[in-house]
Amino acid sequence: MELRDDQPTQHEIGNRTYVVADVEPLDIDGVRTVWVGVGLWLLAFVALLPFYGRLEESGRTWWLWTCLSGFGLGLLGVEYCRRRRRARADQADQADD
Repeated sequence: MELRDDQPTQHEIGNRTYVVADVEPLDIDGVRTVWVGVGLWLLAFVALLPFYGRLEESGRTWWLWTCLSGFGLGLLGVEYCRRRRRARADQADQADD
């Protein structure tokens, strides 16, 4: 995997030129971002639990299970991002040597 730092400073689309702002990313490895998503899915699941009866009557219990699935898949995503962060750190260490 090659990491490049030479990003374009402007894009020309049609007869317009768009300048790209020089902004640093907030979360390079994505672990924190995925944790926030996992927390939101869990919060949605817990918030829907008191309405289980209503959801069942209206045939929308899938909302509850979608939240639970999002939580579970998010935990897998956290592990994926952690492994990617470790791999990138190892790659950077090898490049320094």
